[in-house]
Amino acid sequence: MSDLVTIALSKGKLLEPTLTLFRKAGYLDANSSSPSFDDRRMVLEVPESGVSFLVIRATDVPTYVEYGAADVGVAGKDSLLEQQLDVYEPLDLRIGWCRICVAAVDGPNPRTRLSSKLRVATKYPNITERYFNQRGTPVEIIKLYGSIELAPLVGLADRIVDLVSTGRTLKAHHLRETERIAESTARLIVNRSSLKMKHQMIATMINRLRASRPAVAGHQDVS
Repeated sequence: MSDLVTIALSKGKLLEPTLTLFRKAGYLDANSSSPSFDDRRMVLEVPESGVSFLVIRATDVPTYVEYGAADVGVAGKDSLLEQQLDVYEPLDLRIGWCRICVAAVDGPNPRTRLSSKLRVATKYPNITERYFNQRGTPVEIIKLYGSIELAPLVGLADRIVDLVSTGRTLKAHHLRETERIAESTARLIVNRSSLKMKHQMIATMINRLRASRPAVAGHQDVS
């Protein structure tokens, strides 16, 4: 086992605010520019800080942490709710704020389907199924990986479940938020074995990040 604490970070919009947070907590040089990660450089070791960073797909972060390929990770609460993996979640980092919502066409929809079962398009099938089951609403779930906002407009689905922040993307596609399922921010997650084997280093990291995070969750335009 490496003496470094391996930290899995999410690619995309969450990467820069996460690096800023770790810089503020003292794990990256505050006077240097952000590390450059690309398809050829996905690992950055910072031995002077006792850490190593991995940059991977956001949906893969919880899996890397659960199986011990990373000791620690930063993942959105949406991914954690969807995957429900066995990881320790000690800290809300208060970055990457958004909400998981149900949305529908704003106004009459000429593509409305005549069916007793609601058809919902989403990249969150587990969250969606749990939500509608709790309300006793029969649904047919269609798993999509992108362009979810188009589904109601072309008659593929009656509703969508997706991440929303300012709502500009929904408005641009003539959709409106009808129900809010949950709020999501980035969370620090920890492998349970690593928490025991590297307890002091990880406990210190948790405390330093807690002191460095924003006072309140910041808004970030996701959808």
